Amino acid sequence: MDSKSKAKKWALIISCGMLIGFVNGFFGGGGGMISVPLLERVLKIDNKKSHATAMAVIFPLSIVSAIIYGLNTSIDWINLSFVTIGVTAGGIIGAFLLNKLNNKVIRIIFIIIMLSAGIRMLF
Repeated sequence: MDSKSKAKKWALIISCGMLIGFVNGFFGGGGGMISVPLLERVLKIDNKKSHATAMAVIFPLSIVSAIIYGLNTSIDWINLSFVTIGVTAGGIIGAFLLNKLNNKVIRIIFIIIMLSAGIRMLF
């Protein structure tokens, strides 16, 4: 790969990262919903790796966004503490299942969740 191709690839990766960061920062979440399709289709990363990479990308992004939101708005600490318990348990289960399920099942689950979220937003 020549230096011009490498530069284009890095520019594409950084652009995807900026888009994911913008969506997460602007909406207070949702970066994962666009990061998986971007990683799969634009950067040509395998399905399971896309989901795992999206989680790794969202972690520091969420910390930065949470700090900014925490400094600028009030956080409902009581609800946060209880939701954190569920999120942690769900994250462990999801990560375990990601390693066990095949790509087709993962894609179907992701599509169902994306469609459900989109339909819910319409109404």
